[in-house]
Amino acid sequence: MRTRSIGSLEVSVVGLGCNNFGGRLDAERTTAVVHAALDAGITFFDTADVYGGTRSEEFLGRALASRRSEVVIGTKFGMQVSEGKKGARPEYVRAALADSLRRLGTDYVDLYQLHAPDPDTPIAETLGALDECVRAGTVREIGCSNFTVEQMRAAAEAAAAGSTARFVSVQNHYNLLHRSPERDVLPECERTGTAFVPYFPLAAGALTGKYRRGAPPPEGARLAGAAADRSQGPLSDANLEVVERLEAWAQGHGHSPVELAVAWILAHPPVASVIAGATTAAQVHANVAAADWALDAAAKAEVDALVPSPT
Repeated sequence: MRTRSIGSLEVSVVGLGCNNFGGRLDAERTTAVVHAALDAGITFFDTADVYGGTRSEEFLGRALASRRSEVVIGTKFGMQVSEGKKGARPEYVRAALADSLRRLGTDYVDLYQLHAPDPDTPIAETLGALDECVRAGTVREIGCSNFTVEQMRAAAEAAAAGSTARFVSVQNHYNLLHRSPERDVLPECERTGTAFVPYFPLAAGALTGKYRRGAPPPEGARLAGAAADRSQGPLSDANLEVVERLEAWAQGHGHSPVELAVAWILAHPPVASVIAGATTAAQVHANVAAADWALDAAAKAEVDALVPSPT
């Protein structure tokens, strides 16, 4: 498995998104998926305190157990865990980290990410608290998520002014059907050397090819409960028509639509790791199959022409 960098961290170019743990997956099935990922060469596991009602961190920690030193764990804080537990105030940063460390069964987090901007807390105060965690050794690197370019720049200026740790990564929504980061966030990442970590790389499964126009979603699929109205949303007829074009192109090049979705994202230099979720070992292997497929400029241009331009 190839690797790329998130600050000082080396991560596999295909990671594992852990948002299914504790929700769609119980502890036993979580362990099976995590072990399949480890066996496939995945070293980057991304979770959050809110995933699975905090059980994602618990199940991930148990599944990794003695192999903790072999992997990079990213987790997130800031979204509401329970009454009064949310945001980015310094005192909450410290409390949230302590809770995550306990649930993960570890004494450090490799990448600690602010899950969303907190408009009620100056970013300089949050960075100051995170810097304390880095200096204490309980966090190795810090990142942000769901930040705009303006918010990224404000954070960078605050870090420089306060001589604190800076965000080395940004985790935002990005895939073949949602290309808005190409307008500004991706260029900003390239300019500043910030790692970009895309979430929903498979558009909640819409890019896998399992959904078809005019047909109900497969039973048990993540989007099985999607609205019957196909005029909008990830399963809109317009989106599924794009997916059909992508699937035909991928198959014409000897690959699956999942492999194309992952390889296309990896063709963007700022991208560090594609954190696709999985509920089975088979899905892990399908995601990993794209790790060594490098789209050249000509192939990427062909794919770009098949999908709507960034808006």
